[in-house]
Amino acid sequence: MAAFSDPIDIEVADQRLAGTFLTPENKVPGVLFIHGWGGDQAFDLARAKGIAALGCVCLTFDLRGHAATQAQQMQVSRDDNLRDVMAAYDRLASHPSLDSGSVAVVGSSYGGYLAAILSGLRRVRWLALHVPALYRDDEWMLPKNQLNRDTLRAYRNSHVEPESNRALSACAEFPGDVLIVEAEHDLYIPHSTIMSYRSAFRRSHSLTHRILDGADHGLSDKASQQAYTSILVNWVTEMVMGARIGRARPAP
Repeated sequence: MAAFSDPIDIEVADQRLAGTFLTPENKVPGVLFIHGWGGDQAFDLARAKGIAALGCVCLTFDLRGHAATQAQQMQVSRDDNLRDVMAAYDRLASHPSLDSGSVAVVGSSYGGYLAAILSGLRRVRWLALHVPALYRDDEWMLPKNQLNRDTLRAYRNSHVEPESNRALSACAEFPGDVLIVEAEHDLYIPHSTIMSYRSAFRRSHSLTHRILDGADHGLSDKASQQAYTSILVNWVTEMVMGARIGRARPAP
């Protein structure tokens, strides 16, 4: 199915963030992509194009402090970026081609953390977390670059209960379908963090956990990139096709 590419601006906090809609010809589910800290929407564009071809409205965008707004990175807080994510979701939700109630959110690293929190603030049906990061709730308004890395590393290496963390609390209440993708050789997100996320999903309809053998955090080699793309596209295909079959099934 052909997809139309449409560059857009997302307005938030008196600023404009660059984004790109990839839209199929028919009314379909939506997918919001959230890149990691230090990245940009280019990380997701190729995968978004593939998923748009399945029949989804896909939105990629640049978080504040990245790409065109890179100069602001030293001042950007998690609160700022969560507002960016909510603004992007609302822009996607307003798209005329969107099938309301059928929105997937795909987040990588820091974007996975933000995606988890978003699931408790907006209507999300499917949640895909690629090497999701985890942060303490304190110092929420502090610029992210000022967070203590040693404290953060120790926190991620411990088991964190959902009740003590905003992102994990949202996961504990999430009733939809979940994909967690872990990297075998991740130097930033340890296995303990992945397991904190995994154990938090107590109410999820389904949970799929995949490990990318030989991959590092940033998917620096093509084999790892292709493996992640395959896992994500296959999972989205399964979710979307399952939803379509469910809608097409006649009422008893």
